[in-house]
Amino acid sequence: MGLSPIHIILLALVAVLVLGGGRFSALMGDVAKGVKQFKKGMAEDDSTDRPEPPRPSPRLQAQQPAEPIVEHNPAPVREDRPLP
Repeated sequence: MGLSPIHIILLALVAVLVLGGGRFSALMGDVAKGVKQFKKGMAEDDSTDRPEPPRPSPRLQAQQPAEPIVEHNPAPVREDRPLP
């Protein structure tokens, strides 16, 4: 037997009647300011705790061979098809 939406509405109405409309809205404004300050503080903590991203290491370039390798005596091509 938890709190149903109707119970929450009734509690809110009683709180407004007891505290008054102006006092209740001021209280909610203070809560909102506190939440904003908390989020701001958490964001500042995150930025100081993060280490710098690692720098990319320089890439090694592959060296081209001095002379291209060329086969001077290629093997003859043999066709397995019968000639017409």
